[in-house]
Amino acid sequence: MEFSSENIAELVKKVLSAMDGASPAPADGLIPVGVSNRHIHLDKAALKTLFGEGYELTPLKDLSQPGQYACKELLTLIGPSLRPIENVRVLGPLRSKPQVEISATDSYVLKVKPPVRESGNIAGSAGITIVGPKGVVTLAEGCIIANRHIHMSPDDAATYGVRDGDTVTVDVDGTRRTRWYDVQIRVSPQFRLEMHVDTDDANAAGIGNGSKVRIVKE
Repeated sequence: MEFSSENIAELVKKVLSAMDGASPAPADGLIPVGVSNRHIHLDKAALKTLFGEGYELTPLKDLSQPGQYACKELLTLIGPSLRPIENVRVLGPLRSKPQVEISATDSYVLKVKPPVRESGNIAGSAGITIVGPKGVVTLAEGCIIANRHIHMSPDDAATYGVRDGDTVTVDVDGTRRTRWYDVQIRVSPQFRLEMHVDTDDANAAGIGNGSKVRIVKE
C-alpha cells in the first residue's frame, strides 16, 4: 500500500493525539457520555487523618480522563440528617484541597445544600463530614454538585468551534429525550472527549456510560 503525504500527515496527527491522551473528534459529531457517581477527592492532610500516617491510595482502575483513577478506598459521608451514605469511592490522584461530589438526590438524604459548581471551585460550598477507618474529617466547605461539562482536547475544541469556559446546549437522544443548557466546555491537552453528568441527569434522560450526545448549533 502506498501512502500519500495526506495519509502520513493524518497518521501522525492520530499518533500524537494518542500520546497526548486525546482522541480525535468523531466524524458524526457525537460525544460519548461518562456518568459520574458520588465520589471523594482527598488532599494529603485528609488522607493522613482518615487512613493513618504514611498511607497511600490504592489504584483500582483508570478512568476515562488520563491520569485519573478510581481507588479501592471507600469512605462514609455524614451530613446534618445523620443518615450516612456509605461506601463512597475515593478518586485519585490527591488534590490540593479535599472535595466531595454528590447528586441532588444524595443531598436530600444528607440534608446538605451543595451548589452546582465546576470541579475545584469549592469556595463557599457546603460543609460535610467524611468518616474513614482511622479518623474523621469535617469540611467547612468542599461539597458540590458538579456542573454538566464536556472534556475536550484543543483539537476537539477547534473542531467544534468552542473555547475553554464556553457554555453550549446539548441534545440527548436517550429513552427520555431531552436538552441540556449551559453545559461547560473544559479544554486541556490531557483531556479525552467526553461529557460528564451525574447519576440524576443520566437517570432522568435514560442514558448511561457510552451513550452519545450532540452539541446544538444555534
